[in-house]
Amino acid sequence: MKDDFFKYQAQTSPHPLAIEISHAKGSYIHDTSGKAYLDFVAGVSANSLGHNHPKVSEAIKKQLDRYAHVMVYGEFIQKPQVELCKLLAKNSPENLNSVYITNSGTEATEGALKLAKRVTNRSEIIAAKNSYHGNTMGAMSVSGVEQQNQAFRPLIPGTIFIAFNCDFCLNKITKKTAAVILETIQGGAGFIEPRDNFLQKVKQKCDETGALLILDEIQTGIGRTGTFWGFENYNVIPDIIITGKGLGGGMPIGAFISSFEMMALLKDNPKLGHISTFAGHPVIAAAGYATVTEILDQNLLAESLRKEQIIRAYLTHPAIQEIRGKGLMLAAIVDTPALATQIIHACLDNGLILFFLLFEGRAMRISPPLTISDDELIQGCKIIVKSICQVLK
Repeated sequence: MKDDFFKYQAQTSPHPLAIEISHAKGSYIHDTSGKAYLDFVAGVSANSLGHNHPKVSEAIKKQLDRYAHVMVYGEFIQKPQVELCKLLAKNSPENLNSVYITNSGTEATEGALKLAKRVTNRSEIIAAKNSYHGNTMGAMSVSGVEQQNQAFRPLIPGTIFIAFNCDFCLNKITKKTAAVILETIQGGAGFIEPRDNFLQKVKQKCDETGALLILDEIQTGIGRTGTFWGFENYNVIPDIIITGKGLGGGMPIGAFISSFEMMALLKDNPKLGHISTFAGHPVIAAAGYATVTEILDQNLLAESLRKEQIIRAYLTHPAIQEIRGKGLMLAAIVDTPALATQIIHACLDNGLILFFLLFEGRAMRISPPLTISDDELIQGCKIIVKSICQVLK
């Protein structure tokens, strides 16, 4: 299988971890040799309820028995789609009451950018340096790492990049600006939180100039940072939300959310302003509804903040310079990218899955399932410390 993996399947990096998966359950992934790995990554923040959660599996099976794909998004009334849209709207600020489900977070980025241009009749976008919003051409055009973008230029023109947490840079937001798109917490850059009311200042500048604020909640949303939406931690309300990853409980999904008045502009002049064949797939929408319902019912929002404190208490070693992030979206920072790589591979040998961040090589991603137990968290932290000691020895 490994030979065929490298021979037939397109690769995304020179050195994939290449664990051959047998099955996964709860907080553990098992390989074909019988080895169990405690999962501190959760499919890069996607498996909010861990692996093979019974509520999600049941929802998938029940919906599959009823019907799967029947019509392009938005034409037929399909209960899983309607229920998920309503649930997301009910757990969002009052002005964010209309939901467009997509196949991924990247596609939600594309939809949000189109909506902002349609609403404002402007074309300029302000984005942040070291940001990441996805890998399609539009999403790459507002992602601020030239090392990733240079091989694929020309991208879509009209994006101006500013530094995250830079108040002076906000002067670049003008009446030419359609939207400012930011990650609520910068992910690939190293889990950088907004400081000194930065997001509030951005929103104020947007209001003054008629620009829209798009917040990318693909990682921070759906309870991972201790509130339903990450921006609730920073006392700001955007005009458009982008979500994905943890929304589907391990199934591929995304959504962009705005007001009914704004979203209505996509359905006319031109008609079919944003369309998708498989968006809101009923089986996946059912999984999303089950996931969000379980997160709310089990109070996993508050639990993510409590569990953050367990990690901070047990993950201590002089080699760890700091732990960035909030809730169960954390990154342990060490001195060099080489050291981070060695520790991640040592943890893998010791039965713990960690992962990298896109642009901050010194970081080790810690984003376990929201359902992970206290004992599993403590065990994982001990494995990290053990692995650091092995590497430094």
